[in-house]
Amino acid sequence: MAAGPWGWGPAALLALLLALLLGGARRLRRRYAAGGAGPALRGRARAAAAARADGVRALLVTAHPDDEAMFFAPTVLGLGRAGARAAVLCCSAGNYYNQGEIRKKELEQSCFLLGIPASDVTVVDHRDLPDNPAVEWDTQLLAAFVLKHIEANNINLVVTFDAGGVSGHANHISLYTALRQCRDQSTEPLCQLEDVCINTFFSDWQKHLLPLQYAYLHSEQKLPEGCCVLVLESVNLFRKYISVLDVPVSCLLPRDALFILTEEETEQARRAMRCHRSQLLWFRHIYMLFSRYMVINSLRIL
Repeated sequence: MAAGPWGWGPAALLALLLALLLGGARRLRRRYAAGGAGPALRGRARAAAAARADGVRALLVTAHPDDEAMFFAPTVLGLGRAGARAAVLCCSAGNYYNQGEIRKKELEQSCFLLGIPASDVTVVDHRDLPDNPAVEWDTQLLAAFVLKHIEANNINLVVTFDAGGVSGHANHISLYTALRQCRDQSTEPLCQLEDVCINTFFSDWQKHLLPLQYAYLHSEQKLPEGCCVLVLESVNLFRKYISVLDVPVSCLLPRDALFILTEEETEQARRAMRCHRSQLLWFRHIYMLFSRYMVINSLRIL
């Protein structure tokens, strides 16, 4: 086998390239996460960012207990880091293997580690919304539950799955479809847009951590005025399992919101995932080590 420059073989060159990529990704991660946490904000700038964050009342809409840790931990921790208040609406008890009661308790434990008290965790256990990858949920029923929760809790930001559902699970996709229907029923154009930036301090090449543009959706069975929906971006299989190496890619590609966790926060997310003991099969441990969703969430406005 031919040697490369300085007598190095291909394997050594590949290892060097990987080490350089990993080192660069980690430095970018620290820089981005530190900017998101806002340590360089001072005086009025810090106070203004905190005031904007205080006004964010976020609702994470998931399909099953463990979604909040497996897919959305960067968003939940990022919002909490910025001072926003987050709640969880889980649309099933995860009773596919008759473990619903166990999984409800695991969900509360996981959310507690993510900074969400049990009082802000709601589980919808409805017979027409079964935990089943082969069942597409009734989107009108879903929309009714979500809208009722939004209105009762004065929610102004909803976070859920996109059309790919991250893993392609039919229940995940149903959540996106239900919220999409609410949005598309609006007769009002998305014309009056405002930024609700939780943290606007960035370096020159970083503009906004979280530009949450308001979409005005009025009338019955539609999202209330001032409520924005962000959907979690599904990525290809390669990007999904390169962990922090996806940080540079995520920073470069277009998105409307991006959350990147520090190493300490990533370990916090893994601890939350470990609360779901009934689900910790061998491949879940591999997932926790390699999935970008334990470190990075890129989201788009619906």
